[in-house]
Amino acid sequence: MKVEFAPLSVPMQRRLQTASVVQWVFSFLGLAQCCIAAFIALFFTRFWLVSALYAAWWFIDREKPSKGGRRIHCLRNSIVWQYMRDYFPITLVKTAELDPRQNYLMGFHPHGVLAAGAFVNFCTEASGFSTLFPGITPHLMMLSLWFRIPFFRDYLMSGGLVSSDKESASYVLQRPEGGNVLAIIVGGAQEALDARPGSYTLLLKNRKGFVRVAIEHGTPLVPVFSFGENDLFEQVRNPKGSWLRQLQHRLQQIMGVSLPLFHARGIFQYSFGLVPYRRPIYTVVGKPIPVQRKHRPSQEEVDQVHQKYLNELCNLFEEHKAKYNIPEDKHLEFI
Repeated sequence: MKVEFAPLSVPMQRRLQTASVVQWVFSFLGLAQCCIAAFIALFFTRFWLVSALYAAWWFIDREKPSKGGRRIHCLRNSIVWQYMRDYFPITLVKTAELDPRQNYLMGFHPHGVLAAGAFVNFCTEASGFSTLFPGITPHLMMLSLWFRIPFFRDYLMSGGLVSSDKESASYVLQRPEGGNVLAIIVGGAQEALDARPGSYTLLLKNRKGFVRVAIEHGTPLVPVFSFGENDLFEQVRNPKGSWLRQLQHRLQQIMGVSLPLFHARGIFQYSFGLVPYRRPIYTVVGKPIPVQRKHRPSQEEVDQVHQKYLNELCNLFEEHKAKYNIPEDKHLEFI
């Protein structure tokens, strides 16, 4: 006998979508602290052996975030991420084929406040990455300090996140079998301080390290622009030179992460809260830019490839902005 389940009602679907987004927002804000607290607290209970054994495993496995991570496909394919995708919604747009015999380095722009598009598209299968790019395995770089947190590091690696250091990048890009994508949010945490609706300012003018890595490995560069990424939250005004901006930069230098003062809607009301607005995100993947391999590229060679990358990113933005309701007079600004 075949058992059929009634489809979820629209209100129920919306509640699940909102719940999945709340889980995502607060997982990075609170889960890390909970993991640290649980790890320490277990030492003072009869389950102390759990933390002791994990500490031993942690030491043995300490280099894994720089060695490609450890993805868990059942977690990447969880239905929770599909609800999160549909909340905004998030769409991954393909403009060119990627050869699975080749490795690629993707530059993702902009960071936004919480990089929702990067997470859903590269750390889950909700947007169908493997279907759009068969034979390609995505890896998204994240600040190394997050991988120093017990239990939390394993959760991050399960989605395909790897540490953001040169050793980690080289491990992915030099795999001889090909079929790997290393995605880097080039603007990083500092760019999040300029993330607000209608902003198209990218911290990219002097960020050339990813270009040098691509040249050293002969890896094609792929520009990626996520339309709508900056529209999910409002942010308290923090113009350059203001006391708030100076404080945020100072805290970033100390902790390694930026602290934008953002707000959007609540869980049960739409006037104020930390839940992102329901605004669509279209992550457009551009065409690969061929890069000639050179072990020690000169600064001039890096500058030339970097300028070519900027031009291709601008072309990608200009070609697609009308489709996603970006005003004609809006253009990318590099700082």
